[in-house]
Amino acid sequence: MKSDSTILPTNGAATEESSPHQIRVILADSQAIYRVGMRKVFAVEDDIRVVAQSETVEHLYTALERFPESVVILEAQLLDDPAGAIPPIVGRFSTAKFIVQVAKVDEGDTVGLYRSGIKGVVPRSISPNQLVECVRRIAAGETWIDNQSISWVLDAYRAQAATLMNPRIQPQLSPKELVIIGCITRGMRNKEIASHVGTTEQVIKNYLRKIYDKLGVSDRLELALYCLHHQILKPDPDAPLLGSSRPR
Repeated sequence: MKSDSTILPTNGAATEESSPHQIRVILADSQAIYRVGMRKVFAVEDDIRVVAQSETVEHLYTALERFPESVVILEAQLLDDPAGAIPPIVGRFSTAKFIVQVAKVDEGDTVGLYRSGIKGVVPRSISPNQLVECVRRIAAGETWIDNQSISWVLDAYRAQAATLMNPRIQPQLSPKELVIIGCITRGMRNKEIASHVGTTEQVIKNYLRKIYDKLGVSDRLELALYCLHHQILKPDPDAPLLGSSRPR
């Protein structure tokens, strides 16, 4: 059987010059039926374009060299050792955002994947609508995580923090920063937060950078976990967290 081409033909794929505002997606999957199915799902979305397909790790590297700022939907089984292979890929292609598809979502693998820098872990059985929403949110800089995974990651974070001999001194946060953090833990996007506090989306981004620096975190997931663990905010058990994929 002929190997699947890594880069799609130019008449069927986006290029950086022709579609600068589209979300570029790389499908890295060993099974052609999944690649075909996912490509059909994204074909009807005007803001998403599949720019490459990869059936091997070597093809994935080639695709990432050409489209380094893509959202990558990566089949875990494409890698012989996902836990060992993913961190170097994420580290080398730091501008890409990775979604890992797994046959079964379990605690050990999920915690390890999020720690490695993955932005989303989803089952192979994920619905088309949820997959599209997942890609959009991750492209926007969010982390996609379901309620069960939140619990696993939070438990792991607490266990790790409990072993520290010298906990971090609590930084001083302004009232507005606390409001913004509260919005983040409820899963609100930057645009929604800006509307809520009466400012612009760019101002919210500036605040988030300052908050990240103060707390020593790198993204929204780490921010929420840090705040819950250190009880900076009282958690709302009824509120969704960070793009939670629970049914609405």
